[in-house]
Amino acid sequence: MLDLKHLPNQKEFEKTMFALRRHWIVPVTITLIFLVVVAIIALLYFVVLPTNPDLLKSELAQALFVIGVSTLALVIWLLYFNSLIDYYLDVWIITNERIIIMEQKGLFSRTSAELKLYRIQDVKAEIHGVLSTVLDYGEITVQTAGEEAHFEFKQIPKPYEVSRQILELVEQDRANHLDEFKSEQTGA
Repeated sequence: MLDLKHLPNQKEFEKTMFALRRHWIVPVTITLIFLVVVAIIALLYFVVLPTNPDLLKSELAQALFVIGVSTLALVIWLLYFNSLIDYYLDVWIITNERIIIMEQKGLFSRTSAELKLYRIQDVKAEIHGVLSTVLDYGEITVQTAGEEAHFEFKQIPKPYEVSRQILELVEQDRANHLDEFKSEQTGA
């Protein structure tokens, strides 16, 4: 896991303000869906086999049944594991200089992006749905003028508060860069 005290390409005066992960309801929801799917499969197994005892009389049918159930169990477990890995490894780090976004894409792919705070033009927070409103989590979209038009923070707790804090950091960073720009102009 990334050590927040030693960020990649960290400047000596750069401080980590906060790190964000998805809301805690995300892994709970993933686990509940996994348990429901497993329960449905177990229910089908215990309902279908006793009502149709002739289904698995031949050795070929038994072998195909075991292979099918094993494959289904592995696929379900892999999807569950992949969803939890995606939750755990997605992180958004906000420092006093930049935003670092690290997202897991599948099991073996990871993307990382960096955005200087003074380049941010707009920060938008959204909450959709009853559960999101009650638990106060949603999406944040950060707009820039660069190549990457926008960055998304997905299922973040307290998105309105976080977007306000990001905008405050942006204003502070712009003021710092404006002072640097003015001092360069007068020193030249």
